[in-house]
Amino acid sequence: MVRSSDPAAQRARSALAGLRGVADAPVALVRSGAAAAAVSAVPGAEFSEAALKSRLEDLDWLEATARAHHLVIETLAARTTVLPLRLATVYLDDSRVERMLAERQEDFTALLDRFDDHVEWGVKVYAEIPALSDPAEPVPSDPPDTGRAYLRRRRQHRQAREETWRAAEEAVRRTEQRARGLAVERARHRPQQGTLARLPGENVANDAYLVPRLAAEEFRDRMLHAADDLPGVRVEVTGPWAPYSFTAPLEGVRQP
Repeated sequence: MVRSSDPAAQRARSALAGLRGVADAPVALVRSGAAAAAVSAVPGAEFSEAALKSRLEDLDWLEATARAHHLVIETLAARTTVLPLRLATVYLDDSRVERMLAERQEDFTALLDRFDDHVEWGVKVYAEIPALSDPAEPVPSDPPDTGRAYLRRRRQHRQAREETWRAAEEAVRRTEQRARGLAVERARHRPQQGTLARLPGENVANDAYLVPRLAAEEFRDRMLHAADDLPGVRVEVTGPWAPYSFTAPLEGVRQP
């Protein structure tokens, strides 16, 4: 979603020229009132409501579709203010898109004004929890009583884990403190687990910040150094992105 004014629309069309979107289809603008939507035609059999229920569980298909969706958004974001819609937002034809734009024009223009010259940064805090050593593994300093040695290792592991968690909590506090005065909004996400976490360690905080574009590099630098003296803790900073995490009013967009 972008502004439909002539300068903004021209920038968007220029950015989309030759770009392939979801399902490797060309991307075009559909305008109505003050807003315009970037759309591409997709196969009905693949994007029907019933088909999507199955497709969204196919990780390969989901990754390819999400990458194509993201490419369109980030291409537009490099030229103009953009409001990302949810992945797989499907309308039957352009007239339905125009109707949706007209009905939600006030919401869309308010969000476009709010996000103008702002970007999103992702900030994740990871705690690298030490692993408990194998109880059967011999330790040179162990006394003959291996049961006592095992209990000692358990106690040391618990202490190390508690220290790492305290350090991670301090890193979260620092990121929140360092964001003050730069970020205008924060969105909390559920910490990622398993394959979604991608990086080693346990993800203990997963936040997104809306930051004025002029303050973006200072924000990034502050976050990258938030855990400098905290052993076992790492801060990952991603971005700048279009404001994916701050478009809650768009969740109400219907899909006829």
